[in-house]
Parts: sequence; structure tokens; C-alpha cells
Amino acid sequence: MDTPAIAGNARTRQPLSGRAARVRLVTAAAVGNALEFYDFTVYAFFALIIGKLFFPVHDPVGQLLLAVASFGVGFFTRPLGGIVIGMYADRAGRKKAMLLTLGLMALGTALIAIAPTYAQAGVAAPVLLVIARLLQGFSAGGEVGASTTLLLEQAPSNRRGLYASWQFASQGLAALAGALTGVALSAALTPAQLEGWGWRVPFVIGTLIVPVGWWLRRTMEEAPHVQSVDAAVSSQSHTQNKTPLRAVLRHHGRALLSGLGLTIGGTSAHFIIVFYLSIYGVKTLGLPGWTSMLSGCIAGAVLFVLTPVGGYLSDRFGRKRLAQATRIVLMLAIYPAFVLLNRHPTAGTLFAVVTALSVVHSLNVGPVGAMLGELFPRSVRATGAAIVYSIGVAIFGGFAQFFVTTLIVVTGSVLAPAWYVIACGVLSVIAVHCMREGSREALD
Repeated sequence: MDTPAIAGNARTRQPLSGRAARVRLVTAAAVGNALEFYDFTVYAFFALIIGKLFFPVHDPVGQLLLAVASFGVGFFTRPLGGIVIGMYADRAGRKKAMLLTLGLMALGTALIAIAPTYAQAGVAAPVLLVIARLLQGFSAGGEVGASTTLLLEQAPSNRRGLYASWQFASQGLAALAGALTGVALSAALTPAQLEGWGWRVPFVIGTLIVPVGWWLRRTMEEAPHVQSVDAAVSSQSHTQNKTPLRAVLRHHGRALLSGLGLTIGGTSAHFIIVFYLSIYGVKTLGLPGWTSMLSGCIAGAVLFVLTPVGGYLSDRFGRKRLAQATRIVLMLAIYPAFVLLNRHPTAGTLFAVVTALSVVHSLNVGPVGAMLGELFPRSVRATGAAIVYSIGVAIFGGFAQFFVTTLIVVTGSVLAPAWYVIACGVLSVIAVHCMREGSREALD
């Protein structure tokens, strides 16, 4: 039986005081998620160069496939990281878990930045690259659970959607920054310079950002109700804190399924709209290569600007209502969008479609962070949120491009990506329908 996520007698907290304190809290929580998506973008941008330097395959296509595969292995360790770091966050505190995830992510990014090539170190080079990706995937799996729960538990009760939405807004900003970094380097350096050392620069930049994020997290305050157990629920919380994973699996099965369904709908749309459409424009529609990066920049910018709007609207009008309405609109729009792209395969059409779909998607993911956290009680909140998010993203987001490419090959239809988003969207609509509406009362 599910334990209600909201307790009427939970301790009342004072909202964070001062605009600067609120901005610092949000920045500290979002920096890890932003670093992950920044790395995602720049790795994808330089995948051809990385494949050539690290994998001794003479076929360029084989090199690219191996480079993409080495990136994809990070998704396999996401669920493990979600479980391990989520339990650590529930037992030791959100702040300690967030420091751990940022440190592991920084180590992975630094390893990529300094990794020797195959010509320099032989087989050790691709092995080191894979280890770096495994570290990044493990840390990313636990990042969202720990940092989102901290935002929820420290936000004013009528602003939880807005606060948590910055986690996903940071993904858009990071994707935009990564794309612009790649474009700037490609414009400023010769192909030889890019291959020799230029591709390492974005990862060095990512590593240099980490000390700022570490300082922000190290010096932030963690709410007392996260660090200690309320007397009214001390017995139950003490038992669950010993084995948060067991507690989630035994007592919160409905919440797990609902959260997983919610995540599936959001992450499938995210990876198709923000990442796959740019590839689709070049590979399937035959558009110039520059449209790919500009398409990603547009999607990232829209996500950064409008996701907090979605979070704010969810605080005003209810999370379920907004999530359901925008999900249905996206499901109705995605198929005609792909039809339009194939009938009028121009750069202008691609940018218009990406902009329109990104607007609806941004409003849809705005309330997701708060919805996931409100599914679970405090004692297992980080574990539960991390499990559903990391598994959903690893399978339906990380393999989205693989799934839709396979569907195109099997069905022969270039509209298959739309059907994939629609199918995942149906699961999301069902999951949200089964959820309880989030409350404006204090989280238990």
C-alpha cells in the first residue's frame, strides 16, 4: 500500500529568505544536471573525431558506431547510480549525495579531457573512455533524485513546481552552451587543430566549472527536517532509512509505476525533439549540416526559457491538469509535424516544427520534477525519484534513437518517430491519471 506523500502534521518551515539565497540554492542544485547535458552535447558534436582517435577501425561508420556506443554505456549505469546514490541521499542527506555526484561527474569529464588516444596508449585509450562514461552515467543516475528532492523540501509550498523545474531548464541551457561551444571551436580552429587538441577544450571547460558548483553545494544550507527525523514518524522513518530501497519496492509500488510512466512520456519526447530531430533533418530530409546544430540550439533555448513557466503554472493551476493537457497536445501535434517535415523538407520548416514542439514539451516537463518528488514520503523520496527517473531515461531516452531507427527500418515509414512518442505518451497519460494531485501543504 502506498504511503501518502503529504502529511498534514508535517513540520512547517519558513520559506528561504532573500532572492540571492533562492538563486544560489537553485544554481547549486541544477549545476550537476547541467554538466551532464553539456557533456552529452559536446560528446555528440565531436563523436566523429572521438571515434577516429580512440577506435582502431578503418571504416569511418564503424568508428562512429563505436564512439556512440561508448557514450551509450553510461546509460547502463544510470539505474545502479540511481539506486545507490538515492539510498545514500535518504540516509546521509541530500547535500552529501549531491557532493558525491558532482565529484564523480567531474572525474569522468576530466578523464575524457586528458585521455590518451589509441595511437598513444593502444587499447587502454578506449577502455579509459568507457570507464569515464560509466562514471558519468553512475553519477547522473543519482543526481536528479538527490538535487530535486532538496529543491522540493526547501522551496515554499506554493513554489515547489517552479523550483524543481529549474532542474530540467538547466538541461536546455547546457545543451545550448554545448552546441555553441562546438560551433565556436569548429569555426575558430582548423580540422587538424580540432583533431589534435581542440575536441578536448569543451571537456576542460566542463571540468573548470566544477569547483564553482562544488563551492555552491559545499556551503549551502540543508533544511533541518531533511537531516533529522520528525518525532511523529520517527519509528517508521528509522526503519525505512535503514533500507530505503526495500521500503520503496514493498510499500510504494503504485508510485513507482506512476513515476516511471510519467518519465517515459517526458524523456521519449525530449530525446526525439531536442536531439533526434536535428539528426533526422540531415540524414532523412537531406538538409545541410548546419541546420542540425541550429535546431539543437533552438530547442535548448526554448527549454531553458519556458520550462520554469511550466513549473510556475503547475503551482497555480495544478500539476496533473497541466501535465495531461500538454501531453495530449504534444501527442496530437507530433504526427502532423513529421508529415509536414517530409512534405516540405526545408530548414525553415524544421526550425518551425522544433520551436512549436519544444514550446509544448517545455510546459509539459515543467511540473515533472515536483510530481516525481511528491509521489514519495521524505524518508525514501530521493531513492524513489532516482529509480523511476534513471530507469525511464536509460531505456526510453538513451535508446530512443535506436528504437526509432529500428522502427524506420522495420516499417519503412519515416513517420515512425512520431508513433514512438505517441505510444510513450499514452503510457504517460495513464500514469498521470493514476497519480494523486500534489498538495500545497508542507512535504512530509
